[in-house]
Amino acid sequence: MHIHEAQHGINVVVETANSVVIGRFDQTNGFQAVLHDCAVHTLLDGEDAEEFVRTSARYGFAVDKRDLMIEVGDIENVRVLGDIPKE
Repeated sequence: MHIHEAQHGINVVVETANSVVIGRFDQTNGFQAVLHDCAVHTLLDGEDAEEFVRTSARYGFAVDKRDLMIEVGDIENVRVLGDIPKE
């Protein structure tokens, strides 16, 4: 999925080269995406983002940013949090 296809108000997982952001999608202006109530996880060298994503999908996530703007060009992958297996 591309960030432009995300529905307003759904929780999404946004992956960049060095971080994973889970938050409620608001809007995009074509250049930046706006998310609210976000958990931002900076990846260490060689760390797999999937463990953080699956744990957050299963148990929830701690909000550490109320509002966040992400450059659309930095986004590598977007998924709906509700579609993540909770196993």
